[in-house]
Amino acid sequence: MNDKLINELRGDALTALLESDPQRKCEVIHAILKEPLLDVAKVFVEPTGIPGRLSKPELVPPGKVGRRAMNTVEGRAVLIHALAHIELNAVNLAADIIWRFAGMPTQFYLDWLKVLKEEAYHFQLLDGHLHTQGFAYGDFTAHNSLWEMAEKTKSDLLARLALVPRTLEARGLDATPAVMAKLAQAGDQAAADILAIILHDEIGHVAIGNFWYKKLCAEQGLDIISTYAEMARKYKAPPVRGPFNLEGRRAAGFDEDELRALQAAANI
Repeated sequence: MNDKLINELRGDALTALLESDPQRKCEVIHAILKEPLLDVAKVFVEPTGIPGRLSKPELVPPGKVGRRAMNTVEGRAVLIHALAHIELNAVNLAADIIWRFAGMPTQFYLDWLKVLKEEAYHFQLLDGHLHTQGFAYGDFTAHNSLWEMAEKTKSDLLARLALVPRTLEARGLDATPAVMAKLAQAGDQAAADILAIILHDEIGHVAIGNFWYKKLCAEQGLDIISTYAEMARKYKAPPVRGPFNLEGRRAAGFDEDELRALQAAANI
């Protein structure tokens, strides 16, 4: 077992979140046991330095992140770097939901442990591909929008579930097929194949978010559609945009009423 771990899932998730080096972060995560000890009741004091992060990549506003020209190796590397950054943020988000929110059923934490391990694997796949192209994570700029939503929702689990897996990660279900096609057309089939793995797994991750969001709504007597709209307004979520991957969203647990509401919000 990694010498940083204590074999208690929520504490170990916090350890992973605080680790600044991405590869060491992934090593810590993969060393967490699949059936670890679990203290669901413990309330942690939030430490400084969340999330752990190196000085690179430089974080800039979203509009200033490097362009993604697909007709050059470097241009495709910029795209792969952006995707790797998304996956590393997803690693941090999964670790954060495990340690931060106490008092949930055991299965909640085991579900997010599965997500955590898969997101670490995704980052390693993309980072490894960057290295085959002569680049590394940190070589290009990135933005912080995903983690900003984590900060906004750090005191509200229902909002976290509504706006991270069901909004930001679900957007990946919509966007990934087109990115895969562009990479394959540009001759980078290896990158397209990596994205196929990620898309398959992300459907499961969004499904986990959907399950727990809907469970909490049911327990609190809340309507899932109007509550989602309220959360999106309250926390200033990015507006929904089509086209939507309806097949992928259905597989991830969105029902037809939700899909109609999304399409109406996007004026489709």
